Amino acid sequence: MVEHELQIRVRYSETDAMGFLHHANYFVYFELGRTELLRAQGGNYRQMEESGLFMVVVSLECKYKKPARYDDLLRLQTRIQRVSAAKIVHEYRLFRDQELLCVAESTLACIDRLGNVQRIPDALRPQPEGSQD
Repeated sequence: MVEHELQIRVRYSETDAMGFLHHANYFVYFELGRTELLRAQGGNYRQMEESGLFMVVVSLECKYKKPARYDDLLRLQTRIQRVSAAKIVHEYRLFRDQELLCVAESTLACIDRLGNVQRIPDALRPQPEGSQD
């Protein structure tokens, strides 16, 4: 699986004084998207961290197109764009109905407890379509 979709309802505490989703909360949603994509693939961040591997954000960029508002029901698409030996790039698209609100991209690197770069675990690598694990 290289793509996952989930619904998120904008909570009041996530909005600014104008009732718009605060820009920082988009990044929280993207983390949720990455976590749920991994879970859908059969992976588990907690187990990976307990084994001594960590995914750290190297870069994160978001292009806002239209604002989300309190109580909007949003649809977040998270997709794996690329995986190298030590990095994984995700793309995000956030919608309200069919209206695109923002697009974003993150690059994460795999490190050990000492901060040394490590290979991406197999659990984070996209599985070929139709493969049975």
